[in-house]
Amino acid sequence: MARIAVIDPKSATGEAKKLLDAVQASLGAVPNFIRVLANSPAALNAFLGIHGIAGAGFLDPKTRERIALAVAEQNACQYCVSAHTAIGRKAGLDGQEMLANRKGRSSDAKAEAALAFARALVEHAGQVSKAEFDAVRAAGHSDGEIIEIITHVAMNIFTNLLGKATQIEIDFPEIELNKAA
Repeated sequence: MARIAVIDPKSATGEAKKLLDAVQASLGAVPNFIRVLANSPAALNAFLGIHGIAGAGFLDPKTRERIALAVAEQNACQYCVSAHTAIGRKAGLDGQEMLANRKGRSSDAKAEAALAFARALVEHAGQVSKAEFDAVRAAGHSDGEIIEIITHVAMNIFTNLLGKATQIEIDFPEIELNKAA
């Protein structure tokens, strides 16, 4: 059971209602993560804003989901691993690829470099080495893509923290973590 109220979009009011209705219209559903975030319309609006910007960038949807899976596994957030496994399937990732992504691996060399960089960002709280920067560039990532990798890592750390702290009920097919929290 979530430690924070899960807002029912049908009974929401004001700005929360407007934002939840927009999510419903966009996704066809309102995940529990969004319902919990709706306790603060300002926080939900900020998340939706950065999520929208991050989704319109240089990184393709598969790479964005690969990063989300790698970071969620690294941070032991079962809600986010479960959610991004479902979203990853819709983005075109298969089960084997997503299992590899959760370990920082990929069948795509450029994507694997993005995952290695993303995992280094998490592990070192942003203090990545010159060698880690050089490796992601050598794999073909532009400065814009590197900024987006950093953005996606930060956004996913936020969702991992929210999911774990509030103990949101998983409303996606449940996926077990590879490691203990």
